[in-house]
Amino acid sequence: MKIWTERPAKADVEAVFCRYFSLLRAGRIPEAEELVDHTSVRHVLRSLWAGSIEANADDDEASGSPAVDEWEQDLSWLRELDLADFHWGHEGTGFYVEIAYRARIIEVSLSFWVKPTDAGWVLSGPATLW
Repeated sequence: MKIWTERPAKADVEAVFCRYFSLLRAGRIPEAEELVDHTSVRHVLRSLWAGSIEANADDDEASGSPAVDEWEQDLSWLRELDLADFHWGHEGTGFYVEIAYRARIIEVSLSFWVKPTDAGWVLSGPATLW
């Protein structure tokens, strides 16, 4: 996990996030998780899938929708995600990033925050915002 000894600048945090996102897009999930104080990556990927592909995890193959776990079997859809805008909070410790799928902003954003720990400052998250 990336640890800063002093509170990092927004540009430094955004650079780590961009690296994290590029690893996700490449399907290199374990490496992406190592960059941040990470929550459930499965939840994040499922939310991005639902927001991108408009698949509903409650649907099944009989309804003509993708299988519940199809998003886990083939991560190629991640390559079609892009970053849109960063939105920082007033105190500069939290932000969310809009995500685009095939050049269209989706309903799911990823939020992170910079938090102090005993070792230094870390990037924590993501939470999914709908």
